[in-house]
Amino acid sequence: MKKIIFITSFFGLATVMSCNDSVLDKVNPNGVTFETYFTNDNELIAGVNGAYAILQGFSLGAREWFFLHDLRGDEMATGGGQLEAPRNQLLIGVNDPANSVANSVFTGWFRTIHRANVVLESANKKDASFSADIKNRVTGEAKFLRAWAYYELGTLWGGVPLYTEYVKSVEGAKPRASQQDVYKQVIDDLKAAESVLPATYPANQYGRATKAAAQVLMARTYLQLGDYGSAKTELEKVVNSGLYKLVDNYLDLTNEEGEFNAESIFEIAFSPSNGAFNWSGPDGDGASAQEETIRTQEYSPIGWRNLIPSDKILDNYERASKGDTKNDPRFDMSFWKDGDKFNNGADVIKDENVQGNSSKIDGKTLKISWRKYSVLYKSNSGFTTSGINMRVMRYADVLLMLAECENELGNSAKAIQLMNQVRARASVNMPAYPTKNYPCDSKASVFAALQHERYVELAAEQVRNFDIIRWRKNKKATSEPISYFVASKHELLPLPQTEIDNNPSIDPKDQNPGY
Repeated sequence: MKKIIFITSFFGLATVMSCNDSVLDKVNPNGVTFETYFTNDNELIAGVNGAYAILQGFSLGAREWFFLHDLRGDEMATGGGQLEAPRNQLLIGVNDPANSVANSVFTGWFRTIHRANVVLESANKKDASFSADIKNRVTGEAKFLRAWAYYELGTLWGGVPLYTEYVKSVEGAKPRASQQDVYKQVIDDLKAAESVLPATYPANQYGRATKAAAQVLMARTYLQLGDYGSAKTELEKVVNSGLYKLVDNYLDLTNEEGEFNAESIFEIAFSPSNGAFNWSGPDGDGASAQEETIRTQEYSPIGWRNLIPSDKILDNYERASKGDTKNDPRFDMSFWKDGDKFNNGADVIKDENVQGNSSKIDGKTLKISWRKYSVLYKSNSGFTTSGINMRVMRYADVLLMLAECENELGNSAKAIQLMNQVRARASVNMPAYPTKNYPCDSKASVFAALQHERYVELAAEQVRNFDIIRWRKNKKATSEPISYFVASKHELLPLPQTEIDNNPSIDPKDQNPGY
């Protein structure tokens, strides 16, 4: 299926200036400025494409975004000494305000906000000739992107500066807002986006935000706030739309051939690899239209293998050796292990050819690696970039979030039914709840089953970190899942030191507790 490639056709925020001292106060009359750009539909679309491009960049979807979430959860373990120091610091909870991985994501989201704000402000130019349909749609897309950025920032860092117009000078720097105010801005933006975003797009426009994407993000925000009733309302809109369903093949959820399928609600779009990955630029603005991700070489057994599945996540899958009725097929579809065939069946993974640490499962020591988002299934090299889209939102997550809401609101029977829909996927076909190990005979035991189902269904899909944060914050977790966790410190990431140093409205005393 054809995917859209978002590239930036305009975002030179500074005009070209002469080097002659006598004309330093003059603008190049041939330069592009905000006064002369954003005057028609194509230019407005180019502007929002520039905001999408940040998602594809090194600082977000292509690398650091998935790393940050994976390192903050309990699905991952170090692959060995090859794991870089800033990543290992996040994995074991000793990161500080200078951590380059976290700071790259922080900066990436604010760049997204800046570009979205440029579009939103430009859409209101009185001398522009925008069509109503394009103006409304692009405005909705920009508000969705700004909301997503603030959802991530507010959840990971707490209160952050709130910018609803693009910053034109240092004097425009804002102080920290409260986390509550950040979430309020997210919800306000998403309500506005929901009202104007289309339900669907033609195939050559896949990758843009839809109405359902806004609704899912709103539900995630309400769940962070512990507002299950409002989250349920948004999730039911997605279900009742009739536009989405579970796909039969679980592998299609993280391979290239299954992109933009019936289960997909929002994806970060990438293009098939041509070796043009932009290592030096954080914004996805490379000279080529090819935008790629390096997920394959980061996690694959033949590759850097920087992170591997934790023994905890491996042990969570149901299997006969633990007394369960059957082995969960999602195990084999989520991980590579010794004896598995790859490269279209032409090659076989062997432990002796896999570098790094081993895992322990059922008393055995094996080198198990992540299969999700790995292009090895059709390639003989893990040291490669790939074009596999990152699935940010999918329908199974909607059903499981809705199940959680139903259980919290007193309808456990409905919650069980929703979970069983996910387990009944044709390629999974796991026994329906209740099961021997998940009896589902109380609200608490239904929640335990829900936690398990989310853990294995959505493993390594950048969801677990958010789940842990909200369950901890809303006092839903019965035990702390992160071994290094220290209360009043690890709930939030530290504000980047560069933000404290460079933002005149933020002082060292504004740093998050524990740092």
